[in-house]
Amino acid sequence: MQILLLLWMALLPHLSPAPASEMGRNHCQVYGSVYLERNPVYKNTASHVVFLGEEEAFADMVVFRESNKLFADAPAIWYVTPNKAFADHVLYVTEQRYQADFTVHFTDARSFATCRE
Repeated sequence: MQILLLLWMALLPHLSPAPASEMGRNHCQVYGSVYLERNPVYKNTASHVVFLGEEEAFADMVVFRESNKLFADAPAIWYVTPNKAFADHVLYVTEQRYQADFTVHFTDARSFATCRE
């Protein structure tokens, strides 16, 4: 019985969920078709909470809006879809910067699109 208890205790640290800081760090994997949810009723269905900022210097992602879904194939390249059903990622847009998982600034030049970790 003690052996089973010792084995269980040895495995316990490996079974714990990842820290919140690690879970929120995958924002660089957000690309493709993106739906920007603004209705607070559906906030819990979104994969991330984002703040759309006006300043490029303070943004975690500088995003280029692609007009064709097929070309939104790299980090920080988004095709913003009007339909939630066709989105690869659903992001809730908040007006409060402190509530966001990451901040986004939209750029007009594809070459300026980047993700800052």
